[in-house]
Amino acid sequence: MARSLMLQGTGSDVGKSVLVAGLCRAFHNRGLKVRPFKPQNMSNNAAVAKEGGEIGRAQWLQARAARVPPSVHMNPVLLKPESDTGAQIVLQGQVYGRAEAHTYQECKQDLFARVIESYERLKAEADLVLVEGAGSPAEVNLRATDIANMGFALPTQTPVALVGDINRGGVIAAVVGTYALLPPEERALIKGVIINQFRGDVRLFDGGLKTITEVTGWQDFGVVPFLRCVRDLPAEDAVVLEGASEKRKGHLRIVVPMLPRIANFDDLDPLRAEPGVEVIFIRPGTPLPRDGDLIVLPGTKATIADLRFLKAEGWDLDIKAHVRTGGRVLGICGGYQMLGIRVSDPNGVEGATGEEEGLGLLNVETILQKNKEVREVMAHAPVLGVDLVGYEIHTGDTISMGSGSPFILSGGASLGVMSKDGRVMGTYVHGLFEKAAFRQAFLSRCGKAGETLQDHSQRVDQTLDDLAEALEKHLDLDALYAASR
Repeated sequence: MARSLMLQGTGSDVGKSVLVAGLCRAFHNRGLKVRPFKPQNMSNNAAVAKEGGEIGRAQWLQARAARVPPSVHMNPVLLKPESDTGAQIVLQGQVYGRAEAHTYQECKQDLFARVIESYERLKAEADLVLVEGAGSPAEVNLRATDIANMGFALPTQTPVALVGDINRGGVIAAVVGTYALLPPEERALIKGVIINQFRGDVRLFDGGLKTITEVTGWQDFGVVPFLRCVRDLPAEDAVVLEGASEKRKGHLRIVVPMLPRIANFDDLDPLRAEPGVEVIFIRPGTPLPRDGDLIVLPGTKATIADLRFLKAEGWDLDIKAHVRTGGRVLGICGGYQMLGIRVSDPNGVEGATGEEEGLGLLNVETILQKNKEVREVMAHAPVLGVDLVGYEIHTGDTISMGSGSPFILSGGASLGVMSKDGRVMGTYVHGLFEKAAFRQAFLSRCGKAGETLQDHSQRVDQTLDDLAEALEKHLDLDALYAASR
């Protein structure tokens, strides 16, 4: 059976996901069979696992870092927020149900047996399982029904490395405060501390490390500097998205309205990394800029609710004006559904039953269905004359009403259409910009000059190697492995 080590954080967004990915690659490079694991994740950024189910995008990346196929057992409980208080529950890759926050707390323990089942499956095939926590173990208001942090570590007796982000400020208080709030049996599980995202001369933090180790008795596993390379890795949370910026001369400008329940926004990562391309995410309360070359409507976990939000912001008028003046629009998944004539939800898939008039830029209609399409796809774009790869994760059947032409085809079936003039396009395929050939053909059609040379997967893989090399340098990996059990 494998050894295990869990990374928990002093709070959310302290870099646990990226550190686990880097450690997966680093320990793999040392010759170990490594598996990532996250008992419970909350994210609308999902990926397709080898079994055909869904897992969090972060665990997909960590599996890639470990150079193994992603499995639903790497993230047995995935919560996909649909409203401020409710979420869809995905259990071992399949839709389990929907719950409001207060009712979910009641069913957590029913899910824990499946969490342990997945964990034991991974341990049986690995040398080392790297477990990622969620949020913070110091959230004492959630401790009674916790399965994501100490609620997992304590019953499984999994050792813990605590991560604090010094870039956020207050890291000494965050670590010592976590120590103060944990009962003795949980403190004992924490073997040491990782300080993340340090800027400048690390010697200036010697006094801080001394205070932490003296107060807590926990080991110093090392200080990780602020690594710019991690910007090339898919982000888990939408907090990383940037607001509007001034247009850079000679760049193709892509505008993305930031929907409240935006999903799989890493579809845009290959474009953000592309030389000569500027991708800006427009926050609510700001009109869409008039000088954009392409507007992308991204995926969403709640199409009808976000369509109504888009209209309330006046973005529907901005998008239609953009098309009238010769601009182009691409809708992906939920964004594709919004571009049609109507979106209907007769079965209450997204909550209440109802329907909403779409933007009317594509002659299609969508009916949301209870069954979810989750699969990897190989497809072809006839108008561009190139192949592409990607994946589908969506509910809903989108029906063409007769006009327009195919945009994306897979096995003869339509996975997207385009308007007669070719300036409005929609597709269900996520990850379509991964391959350089498709990306170059698409961007050339939008007006970008120059050649695209690299598949985005190559860039991500190189970044994982760079991250692993940095962690080898700045963390005591021997001590981390010795702390595992």
